[in-house]
Amino acid sequence: MNIEELRKWLTDNRVGEVVCLIPDMTGAARGKSLTPALFLSSLEGDGLKIPEGTYNISVQGETVYNRHVPRTENDLTLVPDLSTIHLAPWNKEAAACVICDTIDRNNHYYGAAPRQILRTVVDLYAERGWAPIVGPEVEFYLISQFNDTILEPSAPRGSSGLREFGQHIYSLDALDDFDGLFEELFQFSEIQNIELDTLIHEDGPCQFEVSLRHGDALKVADQLFLFKRMARHVAKRHGVFLTFMAKPYANESGSAIHLHHSVVDIASGTNIFANVDNSDTPRFYQFIAGLQQHLPEAMPMLAPYTNSYNRFEAYMAAPTNTHWSRENRTVGLRVPQGGRSARRVENRIPGSDINPYLAIAASLLCGFVGMVEELAPRDEYVGEGYEDRERPLPATLTESVAAFSRSDMIRTYLGDVFAETFADIKQREYEHRSSILSPWDVRFLMVNT
Repeated sequence: MNIEELRKWLTDNRVGEVVCLIPDMTGAARGKSLTPALFLSSLEGDGLKIPEGTYNISVQGETVYNRHVPRTENDLTLVPDLSTIHLAPWNKEAAACVICDTIDRNNHYYGAAPRQILRTVVDLYAERGWAPIVGPEVEFYLISQFNDTILEPSAPRGSSGLREFGQHIYSLDALDDFDGLFEELFQFSEIQNIELDTLIHEDGPCQFEVSLRHGDALKVADQLFLFKRMARHVAKRHGVFLTFMAKPYANESGSAIHLHHSVVDIASGTNIFANVDNSDTPRFYQFIAGLQQHLPEAMPMLAPYTNSYNRFEAYMAAPTNTHWSRENRTVGLRVPQGGRSARRVENRIPGSDINPYLAIAASLLCGFVGMVEELAPRDEYVGEGYEDRERPLPATLTESVAAFSRSDMIRTYLGDVFAETFADIKQREYEHRSSILSPWDVRFLMVNT
């Protein structure tokens, strides 16, 4: 879309506001709102500025400064990706949203931006003549609205007037109870060019899963970013909250984003994970090996908060290690059944609380390193993965951040600025989390000590 086409699109849709979005390190949307006239003039002029500290904001809203981003803060210039422009369907008056990249004073893409981190990984594949394909499955809970943060969450009442409890996996009645919400979710997704495929009820009370159509890694990450923002808006319009928290209930299954990965040869368009006779290629096993060897050091990008690690519990529909197996949902790396074009690896480790760009980048990077270094995977695991206590995933955020900070792979491929900044943010979030009075403190310490 060129400037004139954009001008016409804004006029035809009677857009009164343009919102420039950038995903921060947590995956939240930051940016600026402006008039269409100012937006168009910024494209033709010097552009819109935003402080580089925007990428250093923690989940609690604190800007974490370090040697790469001091308090003086340089400006970055927003570069809208016009292929992502869309209408914001929840606004009363027509508003457009567009995802932006950022460039520094030397006209270079800002290397620590999450969207650029993923682009960096995709470019590594392109240099080898490969294109990574990603298909995500996203789990989330609907919960009752609340204003008391000490209370535990509860399932909302649906159209039946009843509050769901217990497990109703694949229940169609449970979907019908919130049919208005889900109808709007699909309608708004279509308006935003988010390609939703399926919707199912998952294990927990009012826990659901949607799958997005597989495709180009960056485009899929954009859709995930937009979907998470939009889904929360839709839920509030229907009087409930929607959470992507990894483990909102202590005794229920957590929420994951399962990432299905395949890799296509750009020249031929064929899947490099399978041969003509449908057998697995060496690249397929090397990709798995890279995930097995390197995912533990990339874990903060897959499990970014202290709560994320509560999800990794045996017999609770979440992996506890990096074993791989075919058609086995108890391992971290599952190989679904399928023909040559559908040969893929499902990474079941990331939680729904991730930044989509960083989680996809981490998973693809680990697989890439496995292929270029021609690593060999461990033998396929047979049986329930929960029963094997060897090679467990990191147990805590602090353990993960320590491994991440030591990782030569992260620094080599993603750069010191990102590696140190992301680790600093995670450390500050952990310190802040530890300083806050928790429901556990109130319940067991307040009157017993």
